[in-house]
Amino acid sequence: MSYQVLARKWRPKRFAELVGQEHVVRALTHALETKRIHHAFLFSGTRGVGKTTIARIFAKSLNCETGVSAEPCGKCGACTDIDAGRYMDLLEIDAASNTGVDDVRDVIENAQYRPARGNYKVYLIDEVHMLSKNAFNALLKTLEEPPEHAKFLLATTDPQKLPVTVLSRCLQFNLKRLSDSQIAQQVERILAAEDVAFDSESVREIARGGNGSLRDALSLLDQAIAYGGGALRADEVRSMLGTLDRSRVLALLEAVVAGDAPALMAEVEAVAEFAPDFATVLDELATLLHRLQLAQFVPDLPQDDALAPALGALATRLPPDEVQLLYQLATTGRRDLGLAPNPRAGFEMTLLRMLAFRPLAAGQAAPAAAPAVPRAAAPAGGRGPSPVSATAAQSTAVVAPVATAARERAASAAVAEARPVPAVAPPATAAAARPAAATVADPIPAPAAPLALDQWRSAVEAAGLRGPLRELATHAVPLALANGRLRLGLAAAHDHFRSDGLVRQLADALGSAFGGGLSIVFEAIEPSVAPSLAVVERGEQQRRQGAAEAAIAADPLVQDLMTRFDARVVPNSTRPTTPTRQET
Repeated sequence: MSYQVLARKWRPKRFAELVGQEHVVRALTHALETKRIHHAFLFSGTRGVGKTTIARIFAKSLNCETGVSAEPCGKCGACTDIDAGRYMDLLEIDAASNTGVDDVRDVIENAQYRPARGNYKVYLIDEVHMLSKNAFNALLKTLEEPPEHAKFLLATTDPQKLPVTVLSRCLQFNLKRLSDSQIAQQVERILAAEDVAFDSESVREIARGGNGSLRDALSLLDQAIAYGGGALRADEVRSMLGTLDRSRVLALLEAVVAGDAPALMAEVEAVAEFAPDFATVLDELATLLHRLQLAQFVPDLPQDDALAPALGALATRLPPDEVQLLYQLATTGRRDLGLAPNPRAGFEMTLLRMLAFRPLAAGQAAPAAAPAVPRAAAPAGGRGPSPVSATAAQSTAVVAPVATAARERAASAAVAEARPVPAVAPPATAAAARPAAATVADPIPAPAAPLALDQWRSAVEAAGLRGPLRELATHAVPLALANGRLRLGLAAAHDHFRSDGLVRQLADALGSAFGGGLSIVFEAIEPSVAPSLAVVERGEQQRRQGAAEAAIAADPLVQDLMTRFDARVVPNSTRPTTPTRQET
């Protein structure tokens, strides 16, 4: 006797044997018991969740020789013939192969004849979304008013492609993807019945590999049994699927949490020996981070594998916001893996990005190598550059440490209370309170003149800046101007605008506005210290947009059109007029 694959051998024969589709079973059972049976049903869902199986069981329920019921006997001629695929009153049509209008005409002409054996003539049209537009149109009338003895069961994996006229004539049932636990339970029952040795971890690997489809999982199970010589072992299943032991992925995560780059690279080397799919490894890493976040917010949620204690320990070490950051970096790295020079390089850069962007803990100083101090370091002897050398360099870009930003802002607030200053004075005062080693010092100190935002706007507009140069200028906050040196603040989120070339171009462009040679110093600031020109312009644009929309809504002509013709203003279609120079 030939071997029958598990997916066919264990196909459910009754509604009670179905897995994970209780909402569909309940509706069909009640319809059969009350004899309120619609003439057309549409079953939609991903592959391998039971669409065709439910349709066949429903056909047995309609044509069982014991009568119409939700529990077909499974023993009569009709039930056994339907299970064997030879029942003449159940017509299974593959719409992917019979897409034309002529094929549908054959169905329509055949539907008028009464069933040969059973109570109903059942048409099961699989992948119905593959029918052509003309075929759908030909089917509509029969689908709406079929003969009393005809029932239509439609199955599709893509209901969005069905015309709304077809959808409106059917009862629609959306079959759900199966969870890993549901698939694992069914796989364990089948393995026990087949007398196949297995371990729980191998079953979980098969369930995850099914990806919501029980048929896919059973196909993998057939392959795994053959691969393992009649038994299932976790390491062999992982080798077959090309997946990695999740303890290895956990070791990667622990190295990232510890901030240990050498240990992280050693783990990457160990992972690479298995020649894995690095995209799958990043998926597993994101899955662990998801479970880690669940352990933080829902600690009572059951975790039924060996990694649960280690994840619980990590949940107490990592703050929730950092878990979110690591998850975002993992999923973004997964998306960008195809853009990397090779998969391993993209994988390593994703992990190193997790180390590079880890936020500092409260009171923790920035690493010595993090600030870009070497570009602005003072020469030997502790003497700062002369004005001539500063002018020749045109600009010096410095990112100052911000570990003591809170104390600096408090000090600047005290200075601000002592005497009135312009609106942007607090950033200047805060910048002045920064460590002198992080900025370029003048040979002769001079009081820094606060630079108002209006002055900065006028200088930027007069210079006619465009493109990236204007982006850098508008996102920078003017702090002070002294001795031909302009100090600008830049939030960390906008530091990517700053480069040596753009800083030099900005100094050249603004030199005439500030009286000759100009050097520019950038300092890291908090976004809340003072608004940048980009923030102010964005606020002005929003104000003009709101005023324009209000003016349109209040216009008598517009109101009259809305009243008389039930008209409406199309959202986002209103545009404010460009303001004049005086308005800005």
